Amino acid sequence: MRISNFLKVLTCAAALQVGAGVAQADSDKGPWQVRLRLIDVAPDESSTVSIGGQANVDSSVVPELDISYFWTDNWSTELILATSKHDVTATGTALGDLSLGHTWVLPPTLLMQYHFNPEGTFRPYMGAGVNYTFFYNGKSGDVDSINYDNGFGFALQAGTDIAIDEDWFINLDVKKLWLNTDVSINGGAVTADVDLDPWVFGVGFGYRF
Repeated sequence: MRISNFLKVLTCAAALQVGAGVAQADSDKGPWQVRLRLIDVAPDESSTVSIGGQANVDSSVVPELDISYFWTDNWSTELILATSKHDVTATGTALGDLSLGHTWVLPPTLLMQYHFNPEGTFRPYMGAGVNYTFFYNGKSGDVDSINYDNGFGFALQAGTDIAIDEDWFINLDVKKLWLNTDVSINGGAVTADVDLDPWVFGVGFGYRF
């Protein structure tokens, strides 16, 4: 995964936007925006397990906070913060079906966004960016120990803001995250390569200032 090249592209895009956004077209709106959403994190997992079978990761509904800065009326950068708890199982293995306990997942995500209709009531947008996923506070279930590797991934996003008044709006949002982790069970006696790749569906509200 060529994360370094992708980060270079994002950095260049941000630099161009800063240059273009020295003077915002709409002086009545501040450059900052916050949203609070309720999200459903639904893993679309696939896996390769050294003792056969497959890993299964359940969905989780949690709050999500994001902070955006508008370089121009159309272009913004968004930082998304949320953490979710997931139960993990392994089914169809040589040892039968196993509970692998649970893990917490924290994938802070940085996105570049384009807003198509910034002055309208309906303001659709699209975004692309990167995330870095942390796994923490896991419980091992039926096994003695389990470890998940942290790592980088990509993200895509689409959604719309629906204006309530000049400052407040309702938000509908969907994201696709690509998250991969190497899993080590019982000190490496069993290993797995797991792609979590969740869909993230969100609804909430936001404020521009």
